[in-house]
Amino acid sequence: MLPSFAVPTPLEYFAALVQSDEQFPLFEAAASIAQDEYPALDVQQLLGDLDQLQARLQRRLAADAPALQRLRTLNQFFFGDLGFGGNVNNYYDPENSYLNAVLRTRRGIPISLGVLWMELAQGMGLHVRGVAFPGHFMVKALLPKGQVLIDPFTGQSLSREELSERLEPYQRSAGMSGDEVPMGLYLQAATPRDIIARMLRNLKEVHRSQQDWQRLVAVQDRLVVLLPEAWGEWRDRGLAHAEQGHSAQAVKDLETYLAHAEAEMDSGGIAERVAELRRMAG
Repeated sequence: MLPSFAVPTPLEYFAALVQSDEQFPLFEAAASIAQDEYPALDVQQLLGDLDQLQARLQRRLAADAPALQRLRTLNQFFFGDLGFGGNVNNYYDPENSYLNAVLRTRRGIPISLGVLWMELAQGMGLHVRGVAFPGHFMVKALLPKGQVLIDPFTGQSLSREELSERLEPYQRSAGMSGDEVPMGLYLQAATPRDIIARMLRNLKEVHRSQQDWQRLVAVQDRLVVLLPEAWGEWRDRGLAHAEQGHSAQAVKDLETYLAHAEAEMDSGGIAERVAELRRMAG
């Protein structure tokens, strides 16, 4: 009799991918997010599709090509030949966050495009990182003579002056002057865990704005697995459960939040909501 093996659920698969910061497969973890919408998605096939693009790209370069030439070849291939770019007509479509859809349509948002670009760049031996720039994810390539900042939405290389211009509205809304925080702090590399969290929070805002509670809960499940001590994510999952009428799950999550967030300003309101849910449950 052959042994039987249980197939992991999408959430269990995701949890296995993100359990360690030392061995964190960014592209695979990002690709697996789409399994909530596409349960039959074969992430390994998606990795194979990207390997094929990688092989096409490698054929364009000599083995000893310098880093700057590799970067230029990558950008021409990715943004020029393949036509990857921002989905300006439907920026808030959830599909923009699913890497299988982005590979198919060649349209996405900065962070999904950036994850694809970085995977190809690393396959070429380039030293690249994601940058959690306020309001707009960036990527950077670290070259022998300095770093190059690229907007993955457009493929544009950005000068320090252009970055300052983009930063100004954010600083103004935060009541800061341009000199208060050095530019370098905004250009620090984001960790793979931070990048996945930002991708999930983008989806979170889309689903919340559409009051799509079922999809929101699925995103919150991943955020709780990814960031188990981000207690606000437990609260937000509990509130989404409450909107679905799942009182028991809502109470459990909201009580977890209250147990760890006693000093939070909303703790009183959340405690009232728990009491209300308990009354409704009888």
